[in-house]
Order: sequence, then structure tokens, then C-alpha cells
Amino acid sequence: MTDSDAPLLGAYGGWIDGLTSQRRYEYSFLDRRWKDVETWRQEARKRFASLVLAEDLELPRAELLDSRIVDDLVVEELRWQLPYGPPTHAFFLKPAGAGGRLPAVLALHDHGGNKYFGKRKIADVDGNSHPHLKAYRELYYGGRAWANELAKRGYAVLVHDVFPFESRRILASDLPGLVVERMMRAPEDLRELSSSDTVSGYSCTDYDVMEGGTGVQIDRYNAFAGQHEAIVAKSLFSAGLTWPGVTLSEDRAALDYLASRPDVDPGRIGCGGLSGGGMRTNVLAGSDSRIRCSVTTGFMSTWADFARRSAFTHTWMLYIPGLSALMDYPDILAMRAGLPALVQATREDRLFDPAEVEAAATKLGAVWLKAGKPDNFRMSWYEGLHCFDATMQEEAFTCFDRWL
Repeated sequence: MTDSDAPLLGAYGGWIDGLTSQRRYEYSFLDRRWKDVETWRQEARKRFASLVLAEDLELPRAELLDSRIVDDLVVEELRWQLPYGPPTHAFFLKPAGAGGRLPAVLALHDHGGNKYFGKRKIADVDGNSHPHLKAYRELYYGGRAWANELAKRGYAVLVHDVFPFESRRILASDLPGLVVERMMRAPEDLRELSSSDTVSGYSCTDYDVMEGGTGVQIDRYNAFAGQHEAIVAKSLFSAGLTWPGVTLSEDRAALDYLASRPDVDPGRIGCGGLSGGGMRTNVLAGSDSRIRCSVTTGFMSTWADFARRSAFTHTWMLYIPGLSALMDYPDILAMRAGLPALVQATREDRLFDPAEVEAAATKLGAVWLKAGKPDNFRMSWYEGLHCFDATMQEEAFTCFDRWL
């Protein structure tokens, strides 16, 4: 066995392999008991909803903070208040001079281990992006702000910060000092908490930096936010929530707002994103048929992959307790079976087992075939590492052009 083949749970790996290889996935449309796609969709979405635990949020009352023309695009800076946390900030972009109701896309930003930024990773609203963002876009997006590129093609595009990114960040200074101190302590220095560990003089503000931070400060905040993820997930689970449910609630609220705009055609809305944005696309597009076309980039595999090999590198935003006993990961997106969907993957993406990505693609193709709409699903492979480069973006935009 090579190092890369070693199971994540060591000597318990065989047990996990046995569990994941024997799953029936009774809420997959490929299960023999399902004949009618609409009957299955209704039941699968009902079961999914019972586990993801997404709240129904009211239509956001968006406040317009600023409107200007940038590179022949109308750019609106928006803000709305959800029932919890700091206000959500968003960008709305459309071609200058466009009239009537436009086709629209909800552009979902990635995770990337970078919570300092959210919407600004994929939208450039001032032409003078932070150097950190320029390097980030070069690495993952072919140097482009893809929300802008899509808007230039005649689309209305909404990009919002989701919990807990950019305007929705959790600040270290709002946490107990003892918690932050233990989170950021070297692993070899950790020990069981004792009754004497009640007060800390730790400077939590060292991790907090708002707009205009240096690269070092941004990296420091992102290190804190990454370490904080396990605590966030445990707190949400303990409160009767799931992280994917919180994300879905906020993405649906943004979709509600986008569909309510007088310059948007509510019957022609799509969504898409890279990596964490692809993960969000799977959940939103799979559970909400208002999404008429979806593009998932760099986030498709199987629960077996996550359980055996790749869970160590993925965010807690992925996991829905109990779901993996009922449907495989691609079955989440498959809940939109028959509706147009594009999935893009790169062959050197180190975040997933390529064989499991292939298996997920095969399952999705079989679902769309069984639903009687095989031409409405496409799986595209590209060379290279984890990214959504200009060539991949052009395929995605062409997909939106076709269906929206």
C-alpha cells in the first residue's frame, strides 16, 4: 500500500470501506423501486430537507449602497440583513444600457481556505483589486473575475457573501480568548482542559483585520478561520442545524431576491461556481427547480471518496449527518434530474480521487438517461489542477446561453 492509498482512519479503514461499498442508497433514482422521476424527486427532496435542516428565510429587503458604471457594466453594491449575524453584502452586475428582463445567474463564490474574501474573489467592482485577489484569480480563475465576464455577455449576475465569508466573517475578538488560544496553539502543546483553564489574556484581535489588510494579515485571519471550522460545525449541530443547511438558506434567500428584481426574468435563472461554489451549486440546484441551468466546477465525487481518502482536505460545509446512508453525493445534484446541468472536472485535481469522480459522473449520466433527458447532462474533463480557467468559463457561459 502506498502512502496515498492509506485510509484516513488507519486500522479502521477496512470497516469504513465495507460500509461505503455496501450502501444501497435507497433515495437514489437509480434504485429499482423508483420508476417515475417526479415521484422520486418529491420524495428525495423531502428526505433531503429533513436532514439538511435549512430554514425558510424571508425575502431580503435589499438596501442599495452604491450604483456606478464599471467597464460598461452597471454595478450595484447591496446589503441585506438576515435574522442572524452581520449584514450580507452583495454585488449585482448587468450590462449598461440593458433593458427588459434579463437572464440571470447566481454566481456562488468558492471556499479556497480563504474566508477573508467571498464575493470579491469572482467579481471586480472597482478595477483596482487587492493584490491578494489578483494572485488568487490567477491561480484559480485564469486571472478573470468571472462574474464580470458573464455579465458582459448580457446577463444579470448576483454575487453575495455567504456565512461566514467577507462581510459575514466571524471575528476572533468576538470569541472567548481561551477558545482562540487553544485553537491556535501548536498541536504538541495541547492537553485536556482543566478547571484552572478559565481565563486567557490572549490577544484575539491579532487575527482580526477588516478592509485593506496586508497579505500576512489576511493569511493570519484565514488560518484562524480554518481552525475555527470544527467549532462552528459542532456548535451548529448542537443547535439543531447543519452547515450546509445554513448555506442553503442564505443561497435561497439570495435567489429569492434575484428572482424578485424587475430587471430579471425569474424563469431564466441559473447558478454555478468553482469548488465550494460548486458544492453550493449541487445543493441549491438539486433542491430548487427555479435553477433552470446549473454549472458545477471542481466539486463532484462520492461519499466513498470523502470517507476513505479526501475528507481531510474538505470543509465542514460539506457534511449532512445521516444523508450518506440514503443517497450518494452525486444524488444531491441528481435531484434536478432532467433539468440542464453541466459538471466540469480537471484530471490533476488533488482534492478528489479521479476514479470516484468518474464513478460520480457515470451515476449522474445514468440518472439523466433514466429520467429520459440524457442530452440535458454533460460531464466535461480538462487537463490541469483544481481551477475554473478561461476555457472552462467559456464552456459554462455557452451552457447558460443555450438554456437561459
